[in-house]
Amino acid sequence: MEKSSSAFRTISEVAAELAVPKHVLRFWEGKFPQLRPMKRGGGRRYYRPEDVDLLRGIRWLLYSDGYTIKGVQRILRDSGVRFVKECWRGEPAAEAKPAEAPMPIPNLAGEAAKEARRGKAVALRPARGAKADAPPAPQAEPEPQGQRAMLAALLKELEECRDLLRGTTAAHAEKPAPAPARKGRGESRRGLEA
Repeated sequence: MEKSSSAFRTISEVAAELAVPKHVLRFWEGKFPQLRPMKRGGGRRYYRPEDVDLLRGIRWLLYSDGYTIKGVQRILRDSGVRFVKECWRGEPAAEAKPAEAPMPIPNLAGEAAKEARRGKAVALRPARGAKADAPPAPQAEPEPQGQRAMLAALLKELEECRDLLRGTTAAHAEKPAPAPARKGRGESRRGLEA
């Protein structure tokens, strides 16, 4: 014999109906103050039909829609209990729609491509005072030898900076490095005692 839809349900019945463990229902009671089942003698919980609808909505938002507990708490705070009770049905109540519209996701790749095209277009524009229909002036490619000399100078400067950070100078860099310290008596190459 099945209970009527307006009957109170025990935690076991609700857990079976929603396919959620009983301990999860008790946990949700602590996280969602809107969820208040009646408690009788001995601490037995009895869920009203409204509580079961709210639990269905919470379960749907968490498991099917991918919200976190904080996300569902925010929806309850912003949109209300009625919205959560109805959302699992797929057709939320008309007046209980979420307060904020979803944020659009920016098209970063498209914006970067536009900027690159703009940068290209700026380079192709004629200079001030030049005729608009004149072809753009060709840009000179740097010579490979000039690049090589520039990179060599940059490398030398970086090496000098490294030496300064290490506390040495170019004059000291030519001296051979000191020999590594010898191991003490009884030590092997790996630092273990013989």
